[in-house]
Amino acid sequence: MTDVSVPAVDSLVREPVLTGMVPAALTPKTRKIMLEDFDVPVDIGFHAFEIGTPQRLRLNIEVWLSAAAFPDTDTVAQAWDYDVLRTSVLVLLAGRRFNLQETVAHEVYAMVAARHGVTGVRVSTRKPDIYADCAAVGVEISSF
Repeated sequence: MTDVSVPAVDSLVREPVLTGMVPAALTPKTRKIMLEDFDVPVDIGFHAFEIGTPQRLRLNIEVWLSAAAFPDTDTVAQAWDYDVLRTSVLVLLAGRRFNLQETVAHEVYAMVAARHGVTGVRVSTRKPDIYADCAAVGVEISSF
């Protein structure tokens, strides 16, 4: 076995951070965070066999942010906390009964759109376990 030593962090040569190198035409125009393919058990559906039997509901949430709300430094204090977004959705849906995916999409949408710095939102919901010959059935709402 070969002994591989790793130099102490202080002794590493750091590359300089280059700033001002991005041409104005390539300045970011949009900033987005997302929660993708988030599966949540939800009591949803209006058919008698669906009522009281939670189903897997797959959510996709895309949140466009203003430049001021999007981190420009590598600090946790500036970041949108994905855990807060995920937990907020779980709390919103927990213990509730829904007839329609449209209702779930509207409620998640309203919760996200009310947050500071949000400039655009897209929410989709899908039931992936409904038909054997379809990947999913669902709805989507967005601000654009």
